[in-house]
Amino acid sequence: MSSRQNALTAAVVTLLGATLGGLMLWRLRIQKKKQQLPVQGRKGPAGVISGPLTVEQPCPVEPEPVVVESKKPVSESQPQIPCKPCQSQLPDGQCLGFPQASLLPSVDQVLAIQPVTVHCEEDWEQLWPTLQKELAVYPVLGLDCEWVSVKGRTSAVSLLQMATYSGRCVLVRLRPFRGAWQDLPLSLKEVLRDPHVLKVGVGCYEDGKRLTRDYGLALGCTLDLRYLALRQRQAVLSNGLSLKSLAADLLNVSLDKSLELRCSDWEADQLTVEQMTYAARDAQVSIALFFHLLGLPSDTTPTSPGSGRGYTELANCCQGLLDMPFRGRGGGDGEDGERRRRNRKPTFESPESGDQQVPDPRRNNKRKPLGVGYSARKSPLYDNCFLHAPDGQPLCTCDKKKAKWYLDKGIGVLQNEDPFIVRLLFEPSGRPDSQQDYYLTAKENLCVVCGKSDSYIRKNIVPHEYRRHFPTEMKDHNSHDILLLCTSCHAASNVHDGFLKQQLADEYSAPQGCEEGVRLLEDSDRRRVRSAARALLTAGEGLPGSRRQELQDIIRSFYNNPDLELTPDILQRAAGLETRIFNESYIPHGLKVVQAHADQGLKGLMGLERRWRQHFLSTMTPRFLPPLWSVSHNHDKFLRKFGEDLLIQLN
Repeated sequence: MSSRQNALTAAVVTLLGATLGGLMLWRLRIQKKKQQLPVQGRKGPAGVISGPLTVEQPCPVEPEPVVVESKKPVSESQPQIPCKPCQSQLPDGQCLGFPQASLLPSVDQVLAIQPVTVHCEEDWEQLWPTLQKELAVYPVLGLDCEWVSVKGRTSAVSLLQMATYSGRCVLVRLRPFRGAWQDLPLSLKEVLRDPHVLKVGVGCYEDGKRLTRDYGLALGCTLDLRYLALRQRQAVLSNGLSLKSLAADLLNVSLDKSLELRCSDWEADQLTVEQMTYAARDAQVSIALFFHLLGLPSDTTPTSPGSGRGYTELANCCQGLLDMPFRGRGGGDGEDGERRRRNRKPTFESPESGDQQVPDPRRNNKRKPLGVGYSARKSPLYDNCFLHAPDGQPLCTCDKKKAKWYLDKGIGVLQNEDPFIVRLLFEPSGRPDSQQDYYLTAKENLCVVCGKSDSYIRKNIVPHEYRRHFPTEMKDHNSHDILLLCTSCHAASNVHDGFLKQQLADEYSAPQGCEEGVRLLEDSDRRRVRSAARALLTAGEGLPGSRRQELQDIIRSFYNNPDLELTPDILQRAAGLETRIFNESYIPHGLKVVQAHADQGLKGLMGLERRWRQHFLSTMTPRFLPPLWSVSHNHDKFLRKFGEDLLIQLN
């Protein structure tokens, strides 16, 4: 009996021991897990939060609010949209906003930010530290200006709008800074002229000229978004290139460009909410367009602030476009163009808007889309007729007029009507090297860029101002570099060509349009003589004696004869003097560029030809090029036929 009791006791003790051991192991495991969890709001010895933070919801991209104690009425200082509260264990007053979580905001978020108005230096100085932080992330400002005109005469710029990448927009009222009232803040002047802060917008180069004229502000590193849209081929050219058109086509944003807002009084003591929203939208949309055209989505994270790489990366995307005034034929800014229809004179006498000039609404004056004004061809360029050698070998394609010329001269016979084939009765001067030759291919009558076939115009891929100076050996059979483009693509291509021409002008010191590029110069001495003779003929004895003697001395000095008798015939001859003289140092831009390449021999000229062909491919990305069109067309043939040591004789 006792042995059974002992066995039962041992079993109970064993069971209790195992249970207690399991409980202890479980408790130790729970405590270990708790130690691995992040501690929320745990303070260290110095009262500083230590340990990781638990963030349940990230802070939205809106920047932290900025409160400006304006000296102007409260109605002008619009309330700011505060940052939404973050569900985090951060100390009071802190938020995970820019630039720590600096993803690019969406367009809606950019436009949701309310503008802040600056009336004095104190207002600006309160905003400047925040702007500095955002410029350290993305060194770019959306920029625009407003001004008014009275009775057709424009006044100084009234409002300067600047927006950062987050949508934060500052409206600087410039009226208080005119004259000696107040000095413009130094930091404002510096950021405007800073060559490492991009200023983007539609017509921002022209805005900079106005700011320089009116306030002595130097605006550097400007980029007109219309050029970027053309380069990226993202502009709907038929809709124009105004800010309103670009916003609608690329961002699906509708800008209010009503007559009432555009013609409102920007010099008013207090701007309305509508005016401020209108002004801010132009700057905010400009910066949103800039990032859209660069292809940066809203989830793009920039480089770390202060790394110095942000500007370089952005500027590399805009090479050749900085500080360039926009010149587009055909009025590329569309019906609501931002810059070429400023200062419209209304039918009433009150001040009017300087945002943009708008036609009189009573007249149906609509701006022409890009390319209108170009004269499209009335007939197809390519007839795709064929010429054959006497033995039947295909030689080339040609137009019907040329093919019939051989028939009319009796030196060719008609082989076929469709396609139209003429067989020559004499041995041609040359035959194609192979049947895989560009000049043997049939070509379609359509725009090689977009495929449009109802209107087109010839495009010289190597502009005539260069090709005309090429040696004869490189000018024969150059139809390879004449392609068809529709009027819109032709106009856009001409804009791109202007960039390359300017690059060539800079590289080879071959200026376009300055004194060295002028064939005729105005001779000031001859102009003075002509003016003096005309004054003596018209006024005669009515002139004071001293003045009459002075004019006569001018004429006698010109003819190098102090005793010359100024008869009516001599005065008539002097009054008809030609004042323009030939500029002996004149060298046309195209000739100077071609000469520089010709100094390198045949390969140098082929390099210039190749550069223009590649430029066309890179800027226009044609999708309908004729078969066998090539950047190095005929170059191997030239080298075999003439050799690298060909003596270049320019035309």
